[in-house]
Amino acid sequence: MPELPEVETVRRELEPLVVGQSIARADVRWERTCAGLDSQGLTAQLAGVHLRAVQRRAKYLLFRGERAGAPCDFSVHLRMTGRLTVREASAACDPYLRVRLTFDSGLALHFDDVRKFGRLRLGTPAEVTLPALGPEPLDLSWSGRAWWERVRTRSRPLKALLLDQSLVAGVGNIYADEALFRAGLSPWKKGSELSLQASEDLVAAVREVLHAALAEDGASFDRFYRTPTGNPGRFQANFQVYGRTGAPCHRCATAIVRAVIGQRSTHHCPSCQQG
Repeated sequence: MPELPEVETVRRELEPLVVGQSIARADVRWERTCAGLDSQGLTAQLAGVHLRAVQRRAKYLLFRGERAGAPCDFSVHLRMTGRLTVREASAACDPYLRVRLTFDSGLALHFDDVRKFGRLRLGTPAEVTLPALGPEPLDLSWSGRAWWERVRTRSRPLKALLLDQSLVAGVGNIYADEALFRAGLSPWKKGSELSLQASEDLVAAVREVLHAALAEDGASFDRFYRTPTGNPGRFQANFQVYGRTGAPCHRCATAIVRAVIGQRSTHHCPSCQQG
């Protein structure tokens, strides 16, 4: 599933392509993507909407628009295999097209999704059905002390806490593993066992790995994630632990171990991550 760096990369590439565009019509190929709306229903909701911003909250893309002076927004969650591209309206459609928004300029926004888990939802950010989300990890208000205050009474492992979107929003499996390695912390260490200094180290590590991934347009470890311009991410070449089961640690040469924490695959170095 695309995580914060991938979704933010999509946002940065999409924004100059769609801001200023006006939606002429919608073509829905899989109604569940749009909460049961068909082409006629989605067109009725979005025709005439002028897009003025593309924002991100956690792993959600928020398209801010207006029609006749009133706000008219929608969100997109890419889930496992969703992909957004802007093409000529006359261009051939991908066989996995689920929704297409055609602009009056002759361009179109395509939402392709192999596994059909992605979702487009209508409404302003306050109305869109979003879960209760925690702070953004790149926001400086998310500090080591703030994280420590939230987790120091919790008995769950750090890996599970990092994936809890109500505690910090946008971190997923890849970047939780990579951040814990950078901070030298065991993924099994409980929140209640975390010192303030270790909390500050972990918050710094999360920010470092997210910024590093953003500089590489995110990570493409399978064929699904591509930027809106069709390019894969490059950060997978910098993975220290994620997906490297049995390979030697780049620091100490100990074999990377894969385990399961909270039903999620977890990769770590048992030598470097004892603390």
